Amino acid sequence: MNRVTIAGLAEQLQLSKASVSYALNGQPGVSDETRRRVLELARELGWHPSSSARALSRSRTDAIGIVLRRDPSLLGTEPFYMSLLAGVESVLAESDQALLLRMVGTHPGQDLETYRRWSGEGRVDGVLLFDIALDDPRPALLDSLGLAFVLHGARPQIAPGRVLVYNVRGDAELIVDHLVALGHSRLLHVTGPLEFEHEHDRRDAVAARAAHHGARASFVGSDYSSEEGERIVTQQLRAHPEITAVATSNDLLALGASNALERLGRDDVALVSWDDSLLCRLGARPITALARFPEEQGRRSTQLLLDNLRGLPPEHTRARPSELVVRTTSIPASVRL
Repeated sequence: MNRVTIAGLAEQLQLSKASVSYALNGQPGVSDETRRRVLELARELGWHPSSSARALSRSRTDAIGIVLRRDPSLLGTEPFYMSLLAGVESVLAESDQALLLRMVGTHPGQDLETYRRWSGEGRVDGVLLFDIALDDPRPALLDSLGLAFVLHGARPQIAPGRVLVYNVRGDAELIVDHLVALGHSRLLHVTGPLEFEHEHDRRDAVAARAAHHGARASFVGSDYSSEEGERIVTQQLRAHPEITAVATSNDLLALGASNALERLGRDDVALVSWDDSLLCRLGARPITALARFPEEQGRRSTQLLLDNLRGLPPEHTRARPSELVVRTTSIPASVRL
């Protein structure tokens, strides 16, 4: 079947191409009756606007980009990012936009080259940034390229008006207050890589809140894998058996920590994950976790970027507040099962 065009519609209706274009785009210059005839025939023939022509006319690509510094083979094991991307796609689908996703591995600089190439080729209108590093070069690079961006972080001063801000201190208070209320005074926090800004912020917030309660917290950095979670918790609890509560920076680390506690026979240790997912809900001992609503984060950050591109005031500049979901691993300090 031949593609339906404005010229074809004009020929069938015996109208000018300009009149058909005005009718299809809701512009003045045609009568209501003409507009009705054009729209009825367009629906009947299944006409859709050319996205390339529409984008060209506005100097836009109708696409946004995401570059993840992740091993592509491991992305499917990270429920947080899968949920976040689902939220991104839901907004783009509603606005008829496309997503260009690249996973470039962890080698330094590969993501920066991708941004330069996208900008030079005019591939995307803007990008979303995650996992902000200390002294991250990406915001300055994107500004120099004239490429719009929105980032996830706890420090809005990095790029005022272009940060979806989440409350790290509030999250830490939810976790630490819960563990202290259960009677725990010796805590272990297994963080993610300390090259990331949010991991430093989490560590500092947990330390401050623990000190506020007169509790002691220790910290060990890791990657985000369940293997590292199991190894670190095993090592730390053998060296420091006085630890009675563990918090981890994501659900995979929590899963590994749970395996370690089971192998060590430490059924008196409370466990909390900074991320909630299906991994925390399954198994013989469902894990208490912080529901951070990554799908909603994806929606809000994407809408913030689209609003920025359209010159509109943003609807949301803050992430939805987290909620603690209490499950089996919320064990009081004095209890052994």
